Amino acid sequence: MHPILDTHQHLWDLSRFQLPWVDDVDPLNRSFLVADYLAAVESLNVTGTVYMEVDVTPEQRYAEADYVGALCADDEQLMRAAVVGGRPGTAGFAEDILRYGEAPHVCGVRQVLHGPDTPQGTCLQPGFVDDVRALGQAGLSFDLCLRPAEIADGIKLAEACPDTLLILDHCGNADPYVVAENGDQIEAGNPFSHSAAQWRAEMETLGARENVVCKVSGIVARAQQGWTAQTLAPTVDHCLDAFGPDRVVFGGDWPVCTLGATYAEWATALREIISARTEQDQAKLLHDNAVRLYHLD
Repeated sequence: MHPILDTHQHLWDLSRFQLPWVDDVDPLNRSFLVADYLAAVESLNVTGTVYMEVDVTPEQRYAEADYVGALCADDEQLMRAAVVGGRPGTAGFAEDILRYGEAPHVCGVRQVLHGPDTPQGTCLQPGFVDDVRALGQAGLSFDLCLRPAEIADGIKLAEACPDTLLILDHCGNADPYVVAENGDQIEAGNPFSHSAAQWRAEMETLGARENVVCKVSGIVARAQQGWTAQTLAPTVDHCLDAFGPDRVVFGGDWPVCTLGATYAEWATALREIISARTEQDQAKLLHDNAVRLYHLD
């Protein structure tokens, strides 16, 4: 069994941090701690993780970074590096870059761009683009977490920031059922609605950008009762083909993944989907690419 380096590990302690978004997601509206994660990944050969920020209130972003930095520094923990929260294009982000660029365990920054208060095109504002360029100059990556109807924005950002590593979260937030069924119905006014053809074409265009990596994660959170590996396979396979074996990484997205499946069910399904690919390519997706891209060696 190939080892897993999980590039999308969430943790949150609601006695320590405020996550307003979980108020409306009852299954996630509790603390999820290190011990809970270890129980979820038991026997799955997870050998390391990269923490992913959890959209705490902006004034808590430094406290979150310090908290996970201490976990990364503890050799008894699985966590090896962290992607922390930030708001490119806002006053003070230059200070964030200086702070995070000097932090030994911070490898990147993310801003969730699909929230209801974040308009389409945010990542293309001049100040935002300048700050994403500055991240690359500081040796930091930027995680793109977009609505699927906005992947074209990600393409433009990648073209404008060729020296910054962009990591596309959650397969571009594709709906695996739309992809599997070649759906072409787009719901007007719903930015999460997309056609299979649009998603496939834009993912191929984004995959042609050498500074973009696709994180195979997140899609199982949309899984409905009765799903199987074949439900997710068309989405996963297209991502792997569009980005190639060297620019894909695995993300558990725990505990958000539990909205559709356990961590074990997700990891097992993915191993089944990729079983026909070479052993080398399987190892790259599950572990080796993450070590290289996050400089964990």
